[in-house]
Amino acid sequence: MKITELFKQGEFVVSAEVGPPKGCDVSGLIAEAKEYLKDVNFVNVTDSQSSVMRLGSLAMCKVLKDEGFDPIFQLTCRDRNRIALQSDLLSAAMLGIENLLLLTGDHTKLGDNPGAKPVFDLDSVSLLYTASQLEAGKDLGGNDLVGAAPKFAKGAVVSPCSDSLDAQLLKMERKVKAGAEYFQTQAVFEPEKFIKFMEKAKEFGKPVQLGIIIPKSAGMCKFMNNNIAGIHIPDEMIEELAADKEKTKAGITGTEICARIIKECRPYCQGVHIMAMGWESKIPALLQQAGITA
Repeated sequence: MKITELFKQGEFVVSAEVGPPKGCDVSGLIAEAKEYLKDVNFVNVTDSQSSVMRLGSLAMCKVLKDEGFDPIFQLTCRDRNRIALQSDLLSAAMLGIENLLLLTGDHTKLGDNPGAKPVFDLDSVSLLYTASQLEAGKDLGGNDLVGAAPKFAKGAVVSPCSDSLDAQLLKMERKVKAGAEYFQTQAVFEPEKFIKFMEKAKEFGKPVQLGIIIPKSAGMCKFMNNNIAGIHIPDEMIEELAADKEKTKAGITGTEICARIIKECRPYCQGVHIMAMGWESKIPALLQQAGITA
């Protein structure tokens, strides 16, 4: 199913992110997905996230689809030129992978192969345009495709809590013009900023999923504050995580924080995207505490 179809039905759409393994054995990932992602509508598969080499997103999407999940194929511009990107988009369509999340990608110097040469032939906006061109039956060179054109649900990302609200709205507008049909946000820890952003972003008429990262510790929060653009975790949340280290270590505090954020932001968005980062086991409790599941 296309994620856009569920948005049109008025559903509050829940997706969760998984990272393929650094190897060929996917049995553990599939087992966890079957146990913890039963109440999730769609499963995002990251594309060598943080420039760490892993099993390919497209292959993992096909395995998940065969296991009964609706995957979202994340595709970045970091490792491929426009020929390879278009080829992977066509391959996804041929395999029945309809949902896309198109990103620029993290620089290779951040990952586990820092000597790798980054490509960045396209960026996220031009990649959205590329997918739209393929849907129109043309490649980027203006050449006709053979046979039926692919049909996708094209997603993009936005950072609603960035310091520059106007800059993010401008980026969102450019992505909409390039073909973006829905958005997933960077992790939100400041609901008031998200709400302010959404009050302006609603003019674009595109569904937005609130991005959520379950914080594992005060130290993790400080690291994100210092190293990840578009994220700021308030001091009071960090203090809450530091107050009872055993409760935090068990994932209880982080889950409670995220449930509060979802409840506060839910009236202003059309879904939630959970980036559990290895804590997929916390997702069922989070959805229950947030009032999404019974």
